[in-house]
Amino acid sequence: MTVTQADFQAAILDPDRAVPGGLVDPQGRIAGKRFDVYRNNVVVSLSNALGEAFPVIKKLLGDNNFNILAGQFVRQHPPSSPVIALYGDEMPGFLETFEPVQSLGYLPDVARLELALRQAYHAADATAFDATILQDLPPDRLLSARFTLAPAFRMIVSDWPIVSIWRFNSEDGPKPSMRAETALITRPDLDPTVADLSPAGGAMVAALANRDTFGDAMEAATAQDPDFDLTETLSALIAGGAIIAITEEPLK
Repeated sequence: MTVTQADFQAAILDPDRAVPGGLVDPQGRIAGKRFDVYRNNVVVSLSNALGEAFPVIKKLLGDNNFNILAGQFVRQHPPSSPVIALYGDEMPGFLETFEPVQSLGYLPDVARLELALRQAYHAADATAFDATILQDLPPDRLLSARFTLAPAFRMIVSDWPIVSIWRFNSEDGPKPSMRAETALITRPDLDPTVADLSPAGGAMVAALANRDTFGDAMEAATAQDPDFDLTETLSALIAGGAIIAITEEPLK
């Protein structure tokens, strides 16, 4: 009896499913116990991979609760790629619907932050632009310029203090205060870094990422906050090596 890959995968991820009939041990018997051990090892290995991918989520939930959650996730979202380092893209959406954690409304966005850090780590390399170019641009040319952001750039806009939660649980940062935070993820060197942008700063960076002109990006920021200070946001982009090119002429 031939066992298809689909049957094998379904049986591996469903503890209530019978062992596929074509799987036998060296004595020709149905490989029940051997298959159960293998099935358990697969789920444990994938759960461990999720724990490494989402360490703050694991810390917030505790080992036992995270393992229960991870087991459910693995069975609903098996890997679609052989690269386990990239496994878990569906975790934020899963956390939004997983009933036992619905009281922890910040979890999905914290997971998005951890996922963005991993994506930034694996993103393509890019050389940051020379920051002195900005100093040499006349104001009118700067306002019409468009920025190209690095492949490692990510931004998460949240109603929760996700940067503070992440820092408190991974870098022994100060205890979070309840406020909305926007996470800017950049990779100036080998490892990604996280900066906390103001809502206005987030609006500006979102516009720049959309290839809007610098002037339009400034308008988006001042619409959020008439007293918006450009310095902090622009400094975060430059320090993070997030800007890799500036196009002075408007796009046609």
